[in-house]
Amino acid sequence: MMMTPTQRDEARHALGLPNKNKQSYRNRFCTSKDNAVWSPLVVAGLATFREFSTLPVGEAMFYLTEAGAKMALDEGEKLCPEDFPGIN
Repeated sequence: MMMTPTQRDEARHALGLPNKNKQSYRNRFCTSKDNAVWSPLVVAGLATFREFSTLPVGEAMFYLTEAGAKMALDEGEKLCPEDFPGIN
């Protein structure tokens, strides 16, 4: 699966990109659990999600998998080893 431009934009936002360090510094995106942008990423194995009791009903926190995060990178960018251990 390829990411749509909207999925890639939101994935980059989830990673905290772009920034001057050209490295992600987070991996999360909070939205409705049935979000039309993120739900297909979960089905494709490019993201996961969790519901938390502290979030409003119907909301979830989405996280990119390593494969999904790599798809969101621009040339010269890298992933934070704290969020993605063992890849850098």
